[in-house]
Amino acid sequence: MKANVIWKGGLNFESTTESGRSMMLSGNGEHMSPMELVLQAVGGCSSIDIVMILQKARQSVEHCECVLTAERATTDPKVFTKIHAHYLVSGEALSEKQVARACELSMEKYCSVSLMLKGRVTVTHSFEIVE
Repeated sequence: MKANVIWKGGLNFESTTESGRSMMLSGNGEHMSPMELVLQAVGGCSSIDIVMILQKARQSVEHCECVLTAERATTDPKVFTKIHAHYLVSGEALSEKQVARACELSMEKYCSVSLMLKGRVTVTHSFEIVE
């Protein structure tokens, strides 16, 4: 995997991946910050896992949403100290046991992003089945 990040002036940068996708990043609030991307990556990576695990378990998933909250260190480097992912999952006759297992498997075994943070950031999760 490769990416290229090019300074575009001020604190703005354009990031392009080897697949050709690009986005703007910034350190001044004009665009998404790198830390916002890391937080979103936890939610995106784990949500993908959860949907895939539930589908393999023949659960009829119709909606999966991850609401993330994070705390950061107050001094530089202002790394994440805590991240909490709360999943709102809905579908037809979802099994609470299967949803709990999918969340657990994602966080403990499959989510590359949250596992990279393990040992440095306290990552917790919860879920609710929304009818």
